[in-house]
Amino acid sequence: MTSDPGNGGAKVLSHRVAQMTGRARDEEGRTATSLELFFDLTFVVAFSLAGSEVAHYLADGDYKTAVIGFLFATFASIWAWINFSWFASAFDTDDWVFRVVTMVQMGGVLILALGIEPVFASVAEGEHIDNRVAVLGYVVMRVAMMFQWIRAALQSPEYRRTCLTYALAILVAQVGWIAIIVVNTSLIPTLVATLGLVAVELSGPFIAERLNSEPDTPWHPHHIAERYGLLAIITLGEGIVGTVVALQAVIHAQGWTLETAVLGLAGTAATFAMWWIYFVVPTGDALELRRAKCFGWGYAHIIVFISIAAVGAGLHVAALYLEHESHISAAAAVACVAVPLGVYIVSIAAMYTYLVEFDVLNLALTVVAVAILVGSVLLAAAGLSVVYALVVTAVAPVAVVILDEIVGTRHRAVALARLEQSLS
Repeated sequence: MTSDPGNGGAKVLSHRVAQMTGRARDEEGRTATSLELFFDLTFVVAFSLAGSEVAHYLADGDYKTAVIGFLFATFASIWAWINFSWFASAFDTDDWVFRVVTMVQMGGVLILALGIEPVFASVAEGEHIDNRVAVLGYVVMRVAMMFQWIRAALQSPEYRRTCLTYALAILVAQVGWIAIIVVNTSLIPTLVATLGLVAVELSGPFIAERLNSEPDTPWHPHHIAERYGLLAIITLGEGIVGTVVALQAVIHAQGWTLETAVLGLAGTAATFAMWWIYFVVPTGDALELRRAKCFGWGYAHIIVFISIAAVGAGLHVAALYLEHESHISAAAAVACVAVPLGVYIVSIAAMYTYLVEFDVLNLALTVVAVAILVGSVLLAAAGLSVVYALVVTAVAPVAVVILDEIVGTRHRAVALARLEQSLS
């Protein structure tokens, strides 16, 4: 923002190039920007396409293709989002250069989304992974990110070595990804190379932040907590879409019945309870007190986001089953929802333990939820209709919410107070 002398000295908005020196890590009132929210929306496309593809392969019983394709597509999207979010939290200048480079990254997300279908189709054929378009989109995102880190290195002497380490790690990984596009080998060698490059990607931030003598980048704990929460909400939207698709399947098969209402209520309640459970963890306060915990917490969210997206895909599978367009059992259809929902609940409980402290109540609630989810699959195998088995799966997250509200809130308040005292 600058003053315009020709306009009586009034302040006018501008986005001229600014020095990328780092934001204050304790900046008051720091919240997500409109650009960050816009950036997040591009991932809706990637998650939606990946969810649709995995649902169809799960419904056909092709679990290998479903798992490999889904993990590849969602990991690439989530990892690129994580890197952007932490960088923006530390160095966002909101000048035109930052905005344009972010637009390039958004374009990369869309290219990656266009490459999701060929990845699934090629894995199903079993000869090789046709990941050329998807990897190209990923490389576009990451090269743009490398530009941002180099810019920060040139303009932030305090963080120069850290920023250059980030840029170097991205460069090494992208050379590897481009090599995968060029070589285009068979399935197994491609998977091995992919796992190796994923390890390089994951190690980059750890090396940059922990093995350098410079201070860690000035990310804002409450801003980061909000950013992760916003992506969780966006991803949960796939659960709402999955509920609607399942409802359409029941309506097409049976019309408007009691089962329609029951399934709609169960799907909505389960997704709503997942949202509730996510925000049980006092992330912003805990990260502010334990900045060193950021890597474990941030990396664990890869599992959290994948499991949230998988629940939505599982509801799509249930819809295909109800429309008699699947080749799997009732138990398998219910498991497509119950398994990722269980992974989600366990991962949230693990993050609470990691960030705050171990809590017996937290463990007990998790065990109860997993037991209910296992029971829903067993009931479907025993002959209970898929609709009512899905209702049982919805009971798991809802039960966690109810029991937590009765006794868990007091536990968290005490745990946070104890954490503050131990670090004061």
